[in-house]
Amino acid sequence: MITRTRSVLAAAGAAALVILAWGPAASGHSAAAPSGGAAVLAATAGCGKTPTLRSGTYSLQHNGKSRSYILRVPDNYDNTRPYRLVFGFHWLNGTATDVATGQTVQRDVWSYYGLQRLANNSAIFVAPQGLNNGWANSGGEDVTLVDTIIGQIESDLCVDTAQRFAVGFSYGGAMSNALACARPNVFRAVAVQSGAQLSGCSGGTQPIAYLGIHGLRDNVLAISQGRTLRDRFVRNNGCTAQNPPEPSQGSLSHRVTTYSGCQAGYPVAWAAFDEGHIAAPQDGATGDSGSRTWVPAEVWRFFTQFTSPTPSPSPSPSASPSPSPSPSPSPSPSPGTGACRVSYTMNAWNNGFTAAIRITNTGPTALNGWSLRFTLPSGQAITGGWNAAYNPASGAVTATNVGYNTNLAAGATLDIGFQATHTGNTAAPASFTLNGASCTTA
Repeated sequence: MITRTRSVLAAAGAAALVILAWGPAASGHSAAAPSGGAAVLAATAGCGKTPTLRSGTYSLQHNGKSRSYILRVPDNYDNTRPYRLVFGFHWLNGTATDVATGQTVQRDVWSYYGLQRLANNSAIFVAPQGLNNGWANSGGEDVTLVDTIIGQIESDLCVDTAQRFAVGFSYGGAMSNALACARPNVFRAVAVQSGAQLSGCSGGTQPIAYLGIHGLRDNVLAISQGRTLRDRFVRNNGCTAQNPPEPSQGSLSHRVTTYSGCQAGYPVAWAAFDEGHIAAPQDGATGDSGSRTWVPAEVWRFFTQFTSPTPSPSPSPSASPSPSPSPSPSPSPSPGTGACRVSYTMNAWNNGFTAAIRITNTGPTALNGWSLRFTLPSGQAITGGWNAAYNPASGAVTATNVGYNTNLAAGATLDIGFQATHTGNTAAPASFTLNGASCTTA
């Protein structure tokens, strides 16, 4: 259960964010898979509901630890209107309060990296608090924390599920990058400010709209580290590789490049500026400035270009536009069966939960296509998931591979998961079968 507490303004910290596939009966969320037809946006469970969440600080238990986040709900919130959902991640030794208030740069003006004032009550903002004021994301626990927070918010508030975003500076940029890797179809786009791969990159093979921002003279996280993060998504998004022009040192200016050739709906942009490791650079002067920085407008412009559900990436064009059918096509390889092991980890709150499922093929042969079957206890219903298609949403459920994880090699492990609602029963499924073979549970 979450508890609401009074927000405390802390002293300024020193500045040194999967694939979703929904069953047809699911309610509450919608997003596109990386292949197949375009998704239809669905209202979250909070749409039309009298909310219990208000602007303030909330605490929860996650992975056996006490965690918290600061929520900012728009003034005159309308429960029939789906809102953007924006996560802002703090830097090393920063706090959620620093992000929510903007106090380390310019109070209120720089709240949520300067985006709150630009949003003009069109977005719900979230500032999670990192463990030890950082985002080590050990074992993926910060990524699953975000899953849990999304579940709590969307079960109570009206969110546009095609308009989830993440932004962060330094360690917060690293966390936003980790979400780009692990939850590319949960989040529509990310903005990584002066980041590096500090929070891991589980997955990291799917496209997502990506904006990278970095200082030429960054002596904490060198700009080469930001370029490396950027280039991953240049490749994933099918963009034309290039070396974007960057300003000269001493110019105190910035340059923004939007890559060409990217898959429709998956742009990559790169903004380099002539300064060091700072979050709110300004042209023509040194240091941070909440009112003069160009960064919030650039991030907000990047985020608000998306007005529809995430498009599916285009398949690779075939060599022949209309290949002749084979007179006698070869049969598909047998999916095969084999031994398996499953671990199932839940994080539950008052009326919802997330479930992380780890599948290990302990058999001697690879599986070419897989289906994991299990029965959800009464009262549980899946609202969305990642790395598998789930059907139906309740009762006897089958989780089936998606296009990019069809094969499960002998000895290989695969992570999938989902979020769901419950009516009080948070028991785990009693058993699992993989391609018809019973699995042991870890």
